[in-house]
Amino acid sequence: MAIVVGYIPTKEGAAALARAGEEALLRKTNLVIINSDRDGSSDGSELTTLGEDLKSKGVDVEVRQLVRGNEPAEDLLAVADEIGAQLIVIGLRRRTPVGKLILGSNAQRILLDAPCPVLAVKS
Repeated sequence: MAIVVGYIPTKEGAAALARAGEEALLRKTNLVIINSDRDGSSDGSELTTLGEDLKSKGVDVEVRQLVRGNEPAEDLLAVADEIGAQLIVIGLRRRTPVGKLILGSNAQRILLDAPCPVLAVKS
């Protein structure tokens, strides 16, 4: 079993990744880092560096840069289901009620549809 973390290059993404790394060490399991890039604009080099940093701390890491055109929640839930994740870690950002209504919420979808427990981290 593994821990899955959704990562985007923001302070929320960094907080989620740091906590997921801690959880992977505590639970003695591997960590799968997911970055869902809808349009393929990222080259993934930052993810590789972050993965190497965690490996140097003793975490068994797999990095997946996904370019499927899906919403991030879809990709994260699909990978969690595929590998039988024991935990999903996500970062949360503060949004206004109107912002949530207009833009929807990947975090909400993950919390409601996850096949395993979800740890939501605030930065």
